[in-house]
Amino acid sequence: MIKKQTALEKLMEERKSVRKYEPGVKIPRETITHILQQATTAPSSSNLQPWRFLVIDDQEQKKELRIAGFNQAQIETSSTIIAVLGDNEMYKNAKQINDLNVELGYMPRDIADMMIANSETAYSAFSDAERTNIAHLDAGLITMQIVLLAKDMGHETVIMGGFDKVAFAKTYELPANEIPMVLIAIGKAALPARNSSRLPLEQIMRFSN
Repeated sequence: MIKKQTALEKLMEERKSVRKYEPGVKIPRETITHILQQATTAPSSSNLQPWRFLVIDDQEQKKELRIAGFNQAQIETSSTIIAVLGDNEMYKNAKQINDLNVELGYMPRDIADMMIANSETAYSAFSDAERTNIAHLDAGLITMQIVLLAKDMGHETVIMGGFDKVAFAKTYELPANEIPMVLIAIGKAALPARNSSRLPLEQIMRFSN
């Protein structure tokens, strides 16, 4: 049965990667804050929420960042850049997160204590590379929520994984546990994005039996 397209389906279909922005357009910080707050409903490994955000909306900083961003014009012309960072010491927040779960009535104390112990034991035993891989996955989940929320509010976005992450970390003096993942440009489109094709579903999906 073919059903009517839902609002979510329409939003996902209309979201495109926009690379041409109108310079000088400002998005209020309150709007960016709201988008990020809502985006944090994204799932994460053991609910450790390893995402961190650095919001860059100063025009001079964006101009300088364009160099580390391999001269991608949208870094400078968009309204705001959201750098999504991954905390590869995410397990150190297990107690804070699960204590709050108890306080809010989301889980009993004994379950929270078990979650804290399991997270601290398991994640501290992982290598930095393993924890960074986990943070990459979780950063991808919240990044998609950010761009869909921005689109729903009338803003265009593009996700950029190609930038000098070492230079970025040095410029913004990131602590060793915070790893740059992606940059998200948000702004008003100067030109519409191109449509892009998708592989046919029958080529990429199969049932197990």
